[in-house]
Order: sequence, then structure tokens, then C-alpha cells
Amino acid sequence: MKNLANFFFEVGMLKRTPRTGFQFLGSGAESVAEHSFRTAVIGYTLARLDPQADVGRVLQLCLFHDIPEARTGDLNYVNKKYVRVDEEKAVADLARTLPFGDDYCQVIAEFTARDSREALIAHDADQLEMILALKEYKDLGNRYADEWYPFAVRRLQTDTARHLAETIWATDSTRWWFDEDADWWVKGKKEAKGKE
Repeated sequence: MKNLANFFFEVGMLKRTPRTGFQFLGSGAESVAEHSFRTAVIGYTLARLDPQADVGRVLQLCLFHDIPEARTGDLNYVNKKYVRVDEEKAVADLARTLPFGDDYCQVIAEFTARDSREALIAHDADQLEMILALKEYKDLGNRYADEWYPFAVRRLQTDTARHLAETIWATDSTRWWFDEDADWWVKGKKEAKGKE
């Protein structure tokens, strides 16, 4: 049980592990845990849209794909040009302590290899999460988001993800909550129809 407690503390480290690419974007901040959560929701959605996909496996891949970063930190694309991380060692060291260590190793290997439908979907979810963040920062005025977007789209593997990326980029990120009910925003309540 102590190893499991340690594992949960390790996973908690992801709440305090920043995604480092935003320093190059010039705005925004996100932890690896925040990224992983939305990635899992996106992965679930993409898997539900694909009748050939194992939804549970996609969720597992999305939830676990960045756990090694609790040990290695998050390396952005500039860092990766110069720094080599021994992710296999980080995965193996953690796996030795887990009762499901073999499964953990298989999940990370599958995600890395991208040789299954589920891994491709999980990678698309990972990129779509970044595209959503870029769109949110674009809508707040970050002009560099437009430069990053095409590279993220080129990483997408499925037609569904590419179509979703186009829709995300064309959608105002605030419309989901800031609807056109002006009375609500003025009075704080909806007026009954026919009553002024």
C-alpha cells in the first residue's frame, strides 16, 4: 500500500509541473495535470466517435501518457532539440513499484509507438488540447497562437481530429458561457416570456 500512496503523491506532482511551451508563446500557464485532464476528456470524445476504438484504452493512454513527466519534467519542442531524457528509465523505475507495473509500461510503450488506433486517437487528443489552449490565448489577443496552430494541425492523425481542429479554431472560446441572453447579464435572472 505504501508504494501506491507514493504513486498517488507522484501523480500529484503533475499539478505542480508546468507545461513549458507557454513560455515561448508569451502568455498562458498550465500544469501537466490540467493538460492531462482535458486530454482525457477529448480522447474519450474522439473514441466515442470512432466505432473501431476501445474507449477505455484511449482513456488509459490519455490519463497515463504524461505521468513520466513527474520525474522528467515537461520538455517543450525547443528543449527537445538539445536535451535527452531517459523516459524509459523513469517509466521502468516507477513500474517496479506498482502492482500493475507491466500494464503501465505497455501503456506508455503503446502511446510512444503510435501503432494502434487507440494510440493515434490519444495523440490527437493531446494535440487538440493544445489547440484549444492556443485558441483561448488567441481570443485573448496572443498573436503568436496563429503561428503555432498549423504545426499542431499537421501532427493530427485522424480526419475527425482535423475536422474538430478546424471547428475549434473557428469557434469563439467564450461563446459556451457568454450567450446572447442580454437580460441575464443585466438583471441576473431570466424574465418570463411576455413579462417585461
